[in-house]
Amino acid sequence: MAVIVKEKRIEFRVPEEAKKTIEEAARLSNISVSSYILSVVLKQARLDLEQNEIVTLSNQERDRLMEAFANPPAPNGALKGLFR
Repeated sequence: MAVIVKEKRIEFRVPEEAKKTIEEAARLSNISVSSYILSVVLKQARLDLEQNEIVTLSNQERDRLMEAFANPPAPNGALKGLFR
């Protein structure tokens, strides 16, 4: 089993009720409060980062994009100037 070295610390304050809820969830998961918070926050952070990388298109937008790929417009003067 790999040993994970914890080097950094994050501290924050929470209302008493939130602390009790987190402690209960950690107890039910049979892990420490720190491990519980880290696992939940990392899971959500990864989802947030993943969603930042995904572009969602409507069917109409997708069709227009695919059409532009299949039949690109002729280069205009500005584009031709960029390649000179």
